[in-house]
Amino acid sequence: MTISTSSPLVDLNRVTKAYKTDAGLFLALKGIDLHVEAGEYVAIVGKSGSGKTTLINMITGLDHPTEGEILVGGEKVEKLGENQLAIWRGRTIGVVFQFFQLLPTLTALENVMLPMDFCGTPAITERRDRAHELLRLMEIEEQADKLPAKLSGGQQQRVAIARALATDPPILAADEPTGNLDSKTAEAVFSLFERLTQLGKTILVVTHDADLARRATRQLHLADGVIVTDVNGGNRSSGIGKQKSRRPKVRS
Repeated sequence: MTISTSSPLVDLNRVTKAYKTDAGLFLALKGIDLHVEAGEYVAIVGKSGSGKTTLINMITGLDHPTEGEILVGGEKVEKLGENQLAIWRGRTIGVVFQFFQLLPTLTALENVMLPMDFCGTPAITERRDRAHELLRLMEIEEQADKLPAKLSGGQQQRVAIARALATDPPILAADEPTGNLDSKTAEAVFSLFERLTQLGKTILVVTHDADLARRATRQLHLADGVIVTDVNGGNRSSGIGKQKSRRPKVRS
């Protein structure tokens, strides 16, 4: 998929997310400004409850902001309906989850082909070959005909990454992709991300592991819903450390 690079690939402006609780409003994100260029490898780190998963969910359209604007590839994500979001996500951003979320009744190969069938790309005659190519890229092609239950955690995560790349989206977003993996396998997954960046993908990864985060070329540190540091981010993320904690409008 080709996207114009004249503006940031990911562009968040004053994004706030508030949740209603019995104790009142909880601000998970407080006026976040974030700009990510095509080809960046960004790690998002912070303690539990800092807002890092909420941030990645905003970018992927899995959740909606209370206030602010989110543009990904020039598309205003917060304006899309659920059906539009599903189609947009399939073409623009591959999502990798901590718990893999592979369909248990499909083989590794069939799991990778599933997004291709949903999005109608590439051509039907090319899908099986592309799935094999992606499994080969993930160094797991020999497991193509196995069901997820027959694969190790690391192997399942590699299949999940291949599935996220099935429609050749420009962005790969991963939420704690190594949280259920041993340290050796986690290192291998981050090495795969490095290789994908070299192939031109933009990588956004949430992780609690500071050592693994240093493998990325840029690290965002969140605390209490605010970006407090942006290592190697230059001036692309404005408002760092000074986002205002505003009381947002809450949709009913």
